[in-house]
Amino acid sequence: MSPQKNRNFTRRTGVMKRYVYFLLFILISSCSFFESKQKRTQELINEELRHIDWNSVDSYPFFYTCDETATKAQQKICFEETLISHFQETLNDFEFTLTDKESETAAVIFVIDTLGRINVTDIEKDASVLTQMPEFDGVITQSLKNLPKLAPALKRGIPVNTKYRIPVQLNTN
Repeated sequence: MSPQKNRNFTRRTGVMKRYVYFLLFILISSCSFFESKQKRTQELINEELRHIDWNSVDSYPFFYTCDETATKAQQKICFEETLISHFQETLNDFEFTLTDKESETAAVIFVIDTLGRINVTDIEKDASVLTQMPEFDGVITQSLKNLPKLAPALKRGIPVNTKYRIPVQLNTN
């Protein structure tokens, strides 16, 4: 190879090396750019999650007979009134009486899921209630299952599960 060609070859390889180093630099710096952008996004998400009140909902579950555009307070009242009125109406067909105590309170705990379905999770009651009224759990569960169709509660526009506890007062003869 002639000295002229050798110089041109060396010059080209030097230029190519600089070009390769430049590309490597761009790739490395762009990766850290994306990494810092991703890190900043995660920090913003974490900050937002810290400020969310996870113990309240933006809108209560509502029965389709209630006004969806009502205020949160009005939605809560309509939900509670509809629930209690249906519950009382259904339970009036049954006589729950105890002979041991003057009165007893049972607590019905249920969840309204993201599809608006009701699932009874627990019925807290004294052992005497179970002995004297073995059909109690079935009647309570069926009463809640027969509620009119309802929409789930919303948190930031997303359907969420909500848990409720209803006291049921049982009287004696």
